[in-house]
Amino acid sequence: MSSRSSASSAGSVSLPGDPPGGRRAVAVWGIGVSVYFVAVIFRTSLGVAGLDAADRFHVGASALSTFSILQLLVYAGMQIPVGLLVDRLGTKKVLTLGVLLFTAGQLGFAFSPSYGTALASRALLGLGDAMTFISVLRLGARWFPARRGPLIAQLAGLAGMAGNLVSTLLIARLLHGVGWTAAFAGSAVAGALVLVLTLLFLRDHPEGHEPEPFPHHGAAYVRRQIAAAWREPGTRLGMWVHFTTQFPAMVFLLLWGLPFLVEAQGLTRASAGDLLTVIVLSNMAVGLVYGQIVARRHAARLPLALGTVGATATVWAATLAFDRTPMWLLIALCAVLGACGPASMLGFDFARPANPPQRQGTASGITNMGGFVASMTTLLAVGVLLDVTGDDYRIAFSAVFVLQALGLTQILRLRGRAARRERERLVASRVETVHVPA
Repeated sequence: MSSRSSASSAGSVSLPGDPPGGRRAVAVWGIGVSVYFVAVIFRTSLGVAGLDAADRFHVGASALSTFSILQLLVYAGMQIPVGLLVDRLGTKKVLTLGVLLFTAGQLGFAFSPSYGTALASRALLGLGDAMTFISVLRLGARWFPARRGPLIAQLAGLAGMAGNLVSTLLIARLLHGVGWTAAFAGSAVAGALVLVLTLLFLRDHPEGHEPEPFPHHGAAYVRRQIAAAWREPGTRLGMWVHFTTQFPAMVFLLLWGLPFLVEAQGLTRASAGDLLTVIVLSNMAVGLVYGQIVARRHAARLPLALGTVGATATVWAATLAFDRTPMWLLIALCAVLGACGPASMLGFDFARPANPPQRQGTASGITNMGGFVASMTTLLAVGVLLDVTGDDYRIAFSAVFVLQALGLTQILRLRGRAARRERERLVASRVETVHVPA
């Protein structure tokens, strides 16, 4: 394990090989974060347009869920390839391609005349979106000291939730103010803006901190990268933490939250939108807290993740126990769902110290795949169960508990192995550092 990774694991002071950070790092990283911010706006814009999409394309619950499922299928399937691309090509090239693709997808969705073309547009959007978050994580690792890793990752997630807030507050109002085409096409202007910023100002790394040259030999290199990252228990634990924590809020925000609140709970769209905003605001607040805690005490990663899973399951079960859930409990549900995003970011804090710098993109891709596979599976299950049961949300949303149980089992199975491996790598890196001449 590199001395940089050991710093991240131990929460120690910066080492000589660490990037310097500073104002320039914030500026460059901020451009990458702005790309992710816009990608999340586009990704979640369907969440406030689900009922409108059903009317526009004349589809039921299962077909409606296919929009998000296809988008997440493309996203999840691209995580490992994107990780490899980031390791090989660098951040700027991958982010530039991502912006082009997700902006084209948003424009295509705005002008789609049929269900089929709209599906293709969401798939294109998912392809571009898949290239953003891993690139931003890699950019942060290249520009900031390793001990800042947990906080930088949480801040990146915070920017994503700010994008979700824009969807909830702005896109929803545009949709009902200027109409479908103008709302989605107008939002695509943001993609053009971040494309210009990326091309003009983004840099992969600070001067003097170029990554070590790493040989790339086609398929053999790909197999080695994936196999080496997967062998690390920390990578697999990170993936299952991401799998178990992220999807309840993702499913609620991305598609099924608004229909549940309007159709099953009898709320107005305005009240439902306010509750979705609670999730976003809670996410932003909890993200800052989790980032500070883990940066100071690395051992808090697993208790925070497990605590979030337990709280989510408890409040979700309480919500489904009512035919018409009291408003105070719906607010509590949304506040707790807000912790799911920050908890999923903890998965990267298991994968990061388990892998050397030249494998960070691949390991992050494996980790990031977890939550989106869980979200895609749950979106499909909820849509099918709604059609089968005649829109019984209590039965449909019970699918959440099945995936939580699966993920929790894997976390408990891997936690001891990952902790032992991390201690071994930390001890080895300290010995190596002591013997390196000044």
